[in-house]
Amino acid sequence: MTDTDLSDRILGGWLGRIAGNMLGKPVERGDYWTRQRIDAYLRRFDALPLTGYLPEPVGCEGEFELRPEWRSCVRGRVHGSCRDDDIDYAILGLELLETYGFSFSTEQVGELWLLRLPFLQTFTAERVAYRNLANGLKPPLTATYDNPYQEWIGALIRADIHGWTHPGQPRRAAAMARRDAVLSHTGNGVYGAMWAAALISAAFTASSVREALDASLAVFPASSRLARTVRRVMALYASGLTWESTLEAVEAEVAGLDWIHTVPNAAVLTAGLLYGEGDFTSTIALTVRGGLDTDSNGATAGSVAGVLCGASAIPPEWVDPLEDRVRSAVFGWDGVSITSLASRTLALANP
Repeated sequence: MTDTDLSDRILGGWLGRIAGNMLGKPVERGDYWTRQRIDAYLRRFDALPLTGYLPEPVGCEGEFELRPEWRSCVRGRVHGSCRDDDIDYAILGLELLETYGFSFSTEQVGELWLLRLPFLQTFTAERVAYRNLANGLKPPLTATYDNPYQEWIGALIRADIHGWTHPGQPRRAAAMARRDAVLSHTGNGVYGAMWAAALISAAFTASSVREALDASLAVFPASSRLARTVRRVMALYASGLTWESTLEAVEAEVAGLDWIHTVPNAAVLTAGLLYGEGDFTSTIALTVRGGLDTDSNGATAGSVAGVLCGASAIPPEWVDPLEDRVRSAVFGWDGVSITSLASRTLALANP
């Protein structure tokens, strides 16, 4: 990989993560925004197939309940990215590596949270771990004490930076992500972070989505429920089932898990990546249409697809409205440019 190619792919990862997050944010509530309701909304505005940000809910304000942030995330209203934890953690991860290097400890992850991240901008497992840190607990107790969210998706959304800074090295990326994840998660919650980091890392050198997925499955236990679910989606895709039929089959198998749990979201993400077939727009559109934690899934799918195709291949309808600007709750980073984030990431990946 040339320096130019690496730079383009890292920028593609950042742009893809932010665009996918913005696409999914208005419908981020999996218990209400089911696949069927998301598609009903899109049909209401003749927006299928989905080729850009979600349409504005003109004339149907009482018919659908979008998140309050929709006014900054829908088509025609996007002017830079709005603040979201899916982006905050990527930024915080960059500062972590710039400050402590690749030898950072789990304790240093916690110290940086307390220093840079507002408590009320954390959620589920991260908020529990933050509270435990503030009360003087140390890892791994920060992840296990009074924490019912240990296998939810929070650690997975923090993993991108480890994939971006270890291109073509999925095992090293997964090891970095694990060290970060155990601050707040256990079990499939940790495996989700390892999987995402390895998947993004492998996307730099893989010739296809399937090849990147195969590489990502080698870095955490094959017997875990996460690995079995990802392989199940891959098998259904290979059998020729439609995207809808694949998701219906897997939904029945993971019934009972919360819509923010890592496992069902990994199924939606895997399906979006496979049926998107390497096309950036199709990948993030299918992933968000899959429902559940739509902004987190859209962000990770966008990161993988952006790395696979590079920033130069991402259509302008996704990139131009971002105006090279990011809102962030991380202290000292609000208003940072996306190109600056990418160049700083490149410096770590290619010292």
